[in-house]
Amino acid sequence: MTAACSKKSSTATSSASSGTTPDTTKTFLPTATAAKRMVIADQSTNRVIIVEPDSNTIVWEWQPATSNVRSQDLAWFGNMSDARPVYNNQYILATASAGGVALVRIADKKTVFYGYSGNGNTHSAEILPDGNIVTASSTGAYLALFHVDTLHSPATAPLRKITLNDAHNVVWDSVRQRLWSASGGTLYAFSYNFQCTSPGLTLIDSLALPATGSHDLYPVYGRDSLWLSTSSKVWSIDLKKRTVAAAASLARVKSVSSGPAGYPTIVLQSIDTDQQWWNNKIITFSGDVIFLQTGLKAYKARWMLTSNFGQSGGNTVKTCQ
Repeated sequence: MTAACSKKSSTATSSASSGTTPDTTKTFLPTATAAKRMVIADQSTNRVIIVEPDSNTIVWEWQPATSNVRSQDLAWFGNMSDARPVYNNQYILATASAGGVALVRIADKKTVFYGYSGNGNTHSAEILPDGNIVTASSTGAYLALFHVDTLHSPATAPLRKITLNDAHNVVWDSVRQRLWSASGGTLYAFSYNFQCTSPGLTLIDSLALPATGSHDLYPVYGRDSLWLSTSSKVWSIDLKKRTVAAAASLARVKSVSSGPAGYPTIVLQSIDTDQQWWNNKIITFSGDVIFLQTGLKAYKARWMLTSNFGQSGGNTVKTCQ
């Protein structure tokens, strides 16, 4: 079931991109799930899995080949590249290097929406406030915008592409009403036009980073900050102070995710930079193994925690008209 979301008015759109002072009084503390779980993009069989690290078990999986994805579209989902919990942990937003993006309901594994972002090595995706989806493609050097219509899926192409060299990541910031994306040695900020069936992004700000090779960008649990991984380190970006601090001297980090007390910050560190860009284990900053399974080719791992950094909350998929 979907909840309708009407277009934003022109007034709301202009205020979101006018540079007004953000509401920094908003809490950033998500609610932890009852059991520790993480979601993993696994390239061993092109699937997404949810695991319980304490018992080292897989408790859920989604494979395009056994879902309602059409047979002619399965090639879009080669090499799963990201998976993140959305809509209060009721759905998974997944991407694949071959260009696929999918919104999957956890309860019954139904792919409620999916599309093809092009042959550009898609690395990440994010839900926008009206329910539309934006993806980042690295070798294609673009961000791609999809109008999410669960009644007309799949989308064989995005509605718009925005050029961004070496695009690897996207994160929506609900306080500042902007989309962040780190590329090379720069963090970029885009405003969103809130035009449902003609979505667009406009570059409005940038921040120089202390290193190049930006890869993962993800909210820091409970803080107005973002994790950033580059070629040789993991960093924390304080968005209010506009400062960047080194967090861990770890190279080849594909994903970073943190949580409340009892949830260590986890990373997926690839085996090498060439053919083995995945790993069979998830580790902490200190190198402790949190999850390990023989044969796993994990590319990214995220704690299953709800967060209001980007989304407004709720368990129901948003669509707009």
